[in-house]
Amino acid sequence: MAKLRPTRGRGARVDAGWPRRRRRFTLLAVVLPLTLVTACSAGPDTTAAAGVAAAFHRAIQDGDGTAACALLAPATVEDLEDTSGQSCPEAILGQHLPDAQQVQDTAAFGRAAQVLMDADAVFLSRFGDLWLITAAGCTPRGDRPYDCTLKGG
Repeated sequence: MAKLRPTRGRGARVDAGWPRRRRRFTLLAVVLPLTLVTACSAGPDTTAAAGVAAAFHRAIQDGDGTAACALLAPATVEDLEDTSGQSCPEAILGQHLPDAQQVQDTAAFGRAAQVLMDADAVFLSRFGDLWLITAAGCTPRGDRPYDCTLKGG
């Protein structure tokens, strides 16, 4: 409905554009902040995922199977124990994982992350606030999925 608005002179004029301008302003006032918040919000924390992958390889190099197993996803621990017939801390040290030391690149996609190290590719998933390793000792195979020494079901 058109709104009557006073003019500078006498009488009144019809301003049919005023309700549309108000709707546009309201829309911008709501959408613009949401857009800015969405654009500025950080994605998954790849730094934390990289830290887990590096800590896992340090634990392996130090011979600390208990620390290494604490960084594995539950399904990965279960698969390792089922296939080896040993407890995780014993089995993990016999997996012949590569001697990776430095993180080269990280990528996260929602609740999953990939950490490329100098001698390994490590895959992780979010469990609550934690990144846990779902696969390690992984090597690329062209267009096919990675071949991983350690992986969960």
